[in-house]
Amino acid sequence: MPIVKFHLADKDISDGQIESVVEQATQIYAEVLDSPVERIRVFVDLHAPNLIGVGGKLVSKGGKNAPFFEFIVMKGRSLEQRQAIAEQFTDMLAATLKVDKADIRGNCYTVEPENWSIAGSLASEIRKAEIEARAQAGA
Repeated sequence: MPIVKFHLADKDISDGQIESVVEQATQIYAEVLDSPVERIRVFVDLHAPNLIGVGGKLVSKGGKNAPFFEFIVMKGRSLEQRQAIAEQFTDMLAATLKVDKADIRGNCYTVEPENWSIAGSLASEIRKAEIEARAQAGA
């Protein structure tokens, strides 16, 4: 279920940097949340520099390259986990994109399991079925 979207300026960014962001973000989610990598989704949205303003100045006109990210976790993840994800995403972006850490912003969304769909089924129902299956296997 873990999903992250990185909003980046399409300015001086290579395919290698994008690939690195995807790979590192996947690893961060997998480690912090103990999540299987096949459940993790990473999206990179590149935005034209003339459509991004930072401090009232367009990036295309010398404004700072200031990445923004949004990540989603299921309700129940601890504050410590969410803080670790935000911190590690920020550090990763600063190092990979060579931007000032102070200019990076992020937002965490928590989603109720009954409001999240996986393969057309609600996550709350999938969790319930997984718990029942584990209980039967242990009986």
